[in-house]
Amino acid sequence: MTSTPDAPFDPEDSLGTTLARLRRAKSLTGRELARQVGMSQPKISRLENGVGLPDPADVARVARALGAPDDVVRHLVDLAEHGQNRMTDWRAFTTSLPGRQGSVRELESDARSLRVFQPLVIPGLLQTSEYARAVLASFQHVISPASDAAGSVAVAEAVATRVARQAILADPDRTFHFVMLEAVFESRFYPPEIMPAQITRIREIAAQGNVTISVIPDDARLRTLPMNGFELVDDELAVIDLLNTSISTRGTHDIAMYRQVFDEYAATATDDLAGLLDRHFQEYVSALQRAR
Repeated sequence: MTSTPDAPFDPEDSLGTTLARLRRAKSLTGRELARQVGMSQPKISRLENGVGLPDPADVARVARALGAPDDVVRHLVDLAEHGQNRMTDWRAFTTSLPGRQGSVRELESDARSLRVFQPLVIPGLLQTSEYARAVLASFQHVISPASDAAGSVAVAEAVATRVARQAILADPDRTFHFVMLEAVFESRFYPPEIMPAQITRIREIAAQGNVTISVIPDDARLRTLPMNGFELVDDELAVIDLLNTSISTRGTHDIAMYRQVFDEYAATATDDLAGLLDRHFQEYVSALQRAR
């Protein structure tokens, strides 16, 4: 394969190593390259450090901007496409609860559209801090069963990062579609006193023009069993929730499959939420009054 001046090509090098060498040969910083190709600096850093699954189109754009010969560009794109044919376990680069939230925030930072499905919990971007604390504390118990100060700090940091992620909802140029089972309002893992505020937040966010929130009623019949929650980022990345981690894929077949399932769920759901939210809100208020 052809080498570029001052940047000898080694086919044994990783995709990220090759891109980093090409960038340094051009005397560009990561921020300068990001500006040149219309990406964020964190995305350039992820490409060079092998974090996550690279988008072949992004790889080609960066490589061409750095003056890579056509055969080198094709080689790097092939590496990126090969990587999409497998799931990537996030435990490869983060095991901590705050780290997982930070990873999700990075993946969402450049997204123009997000589609999120959740069967048992309210999606993270819609959670109040109190609800997020209950959810993340349950995950921390799985990661580290011992209750200690370090675990409490980890939960607090993860909650702060999850709430910070929600700033993207205010961007009118992004679109969001959340679908969830009605069961998310009926689970009892959280303190009931936090639910009136949580339901109010959902009602407020649903009023935004760039957000669609849909709920699948309890009596709806689904063809596909809702095994786990997942998120589609620009229809280019799928993030699938597991008990103690998440996995992600850019595989074309995987993305198509999860988009098909999401559309199936969305078609079964209703976005006429007023009556449903009123009913669950009143159930919690009444339950709290009886408990006094």
